Amino acid sequence: MIRTLLPLWGGLLTCGGLAIRLFAADVNTFSIVAYDPSNGDCGVTVASKYFSVGSVVPWAEAGTGCVATQANVNAGYGPRGLQLLRQGLTARQVIDKLLAEDTFDGKDGRQVAVIDGRGSIAAYTGPNAPNWAGDRQGKTWTAQGNILAGPQVPEAMGRAFEATQGELAEKLYAALKAGDEAGGDTRGKQSASMLVVRKGGGRNINNDRYIYINVDDAPDPFPELRRLLDMNLGMLYQDKAGKLIGAGKPKDARDAAAKVARYMPGAQAQMTLGLLDYSLGDKTAALADFRQALQMDPNVRRQFFPAAPAAGAPATGGRGQRLRAVLEDQAFLKQLFPE
Repeated sequence: MIRTLLPLWGGLLTCGGLAIRLFAADVNTFSIVAYDPSNGDCGVTVASKYFSVGSVVPWAEAGTGCVATQANVNAGYGPRGLQLLRQGLTARQVIDKLLAEDTFDGKDGRQVAVIDGRGSIAAYTGPNAPNWAGDRQGKTWTAQGNILAGPQVPEAMGRAFEATQGELAEKLYAALKAGDEAGGDTRGKQSASMLVVRKGGGRNINNDRYIYINVDDAPDPFPELRRLLDMNLGMLYQDKAGKLIGAGKPKDARDAAAKVARYMPGAQAQMTLGLLDYSLGDKTAALADFRQALQMDPNVRRQFFPAAPAAGAPATGGRGQRLRAVLEDQAFLKQLFPE
């Protein structure tokens, strides 16, 4: 997916006989571009003392690769970089081509990172990128930034990325947070963004944007980025759980439901988890799930004491059928409601 290009420019303006040099606003920032070799996910996350950094820096396309363009930014590096990756160029060849084609002012102050569809990694930090500027690479990631507290920022990002377990989005967030805690952008904080692509992995139909969240303007964007990431992941796992239930895979559905309860905790998420645990024969876990749901919302009790169904009414399917099995288990209900 290629977003609308927001052109940043540099050039000469003649005013009253004076030639005035105009420069693009620097996107002084720190970012990490990475991929997950286990499933092909590719993503970029970035933070900066810059309004709406997500509208400029991160670019990604499922199966193609990822690009981060920053510092004395040429936003055209994003769509052009993806185009070159589609043509089969490696990450290093893409950067070389982008620099060779760049006719705008300030090229020696650019910073760009690329990962191609084969997992090849490359980065470039121009000699005139505002200090401290630099980049570091690992096997599946490249971290870079400018106007930073020092090289400890990308180094801390890499360590956190490699030390974090789970899916790519979690590793990216951990890396970005570590970069901030290591000093980050010396000018302060304002915005943050995360973009992760997966073929068909986004919500709804024909959507490859698995994660796409932005905090455009905040005194500290990290808590809000975390909240949005939790919500995004929770919704993805909620959709996954529903599809797995429909496909007759209760164990896999239970695992997805547990992720929903983690990322979007609430009484109904716990109820779903409890029903799936019960259907799998784990009554001990189901009892704990239902008790937690009742603690979160005492009104959940009403679901265990519904009005009696009409005589001859057909059995309900799905969630209703699983709940009916619980309601018919008097020994279990006495454990849940000893009073």
